Amino acid sequence: MKYLINLIALAVLFTACNNPKKEISQESNSIKNQMKKISFNSEGAQLVGDLYYPSDYDQYKSYPTIIVSGSWTTVKEQMAGLYAKRLAENGFITLAFDFRNFGESEGEPRFYENPSLKKVDIINAVNHLETLPEVDQNKIGLFGVCAGAMYTLMAASEDNRVKSVVTAASWLHDAEAVKLFYGGAEGVQAKVDAAQNAKSTFAETGVVEYIPTISTEDANAAMYGPYDYYLNPERGAIEQWSNDKFAVMSWEDWLTTDPMPTASQLDKPTLMIHSDGAVLPDYTKKYFDMIATSDKKLHWMETELESPYHQFNYYDQEAEVSETIVEASKWFAAKM
Repeated sequence: MKYLINLIALAVLFTACNNPKKEISQESNSIKNQMKKISFNSEGAQLVGDLYYPSDYDQYKSYPTIIVSGSWTTVKEQMAGLYAKRLAENGFITLAFDFRNFGESEGEPRFYENPSLKKVDIINAVNHLETLPEVDQNKIGLFGVCAGAMYTLMAASEDNRVKSVVTAASWLHDAEAVKLFYGGAEGVQAKVDAAQNAKSTFAETGVVEYIPTISTEDANAAMYGPYDYYLNPERGAIEQWSNDKFAVMSWEDWLTTDPMPTASQLDKPTLMIHSDGAVLPDYTKKYFDMIATSDKKLHWMETELESPYHQFNYYDQEAEVSETIVEASKWFAAKM
């Protein structure tokens, strides 16, 4: 095995040396169980990711590659890693990474949720992938789940290197939609005010104010309710993820982000997968209708669950994940 790994490393190095457009990455090029750890820079922060490979990976070839993004506050070992692994099984190289301020990645303040920064991190992930010899830089796509779909669509609308986009159970909101989840206009304003105060405190003292990420008892938590995915250690409540730290300063950036206008700049082939039981279904339909390209598809799944409870099935339940993987794989294979 050691001999085989050395051969792979030498082959990758040889390929990179003979391709002036690509540089060998500084990370170890050994591939263990079809995945390797990588890191890359995003505006001064080193971000850490897991790069997944097809089971029949050939180091002499370059592959279509997909960057996978999960929901807000999450880390790469949650839904992003699941989808990255499953897509890789269908012949793609895939990347699931920790956004700045989360998981193994650098960035301060910790647990600060900022959609605009996450958009930039995705673009910088594209920058890094272009340097890898195993990546076909003419075939880079983006896949996003829940809020990861929002970051993905924002990035794809700006980056012409992205060839195709797929979203699943997309969380897309505007100033009116956030009122539905965060206590109406008064509740939203209270959270924005709290965020601005927290930012001032951080600027003056370096102290970050936190609230729980998920709770069934504390109404001030970022997610307040019996959402099993985030509460169940067998699902999303894994040790790599923080269930007790959400930076209060995040509220302003989260609640005032409006991804809807980016649809008019999105000219990439786009597949959106959703259901009436997922979150804000009318907003996904609205965004889809406004996408600039005619090369688009809306795949609507059947469910008896009411909105938003079907949303969480897309994170890890076999029926939803499998159907999404089938549709996404067909789309990426045809559109990249």
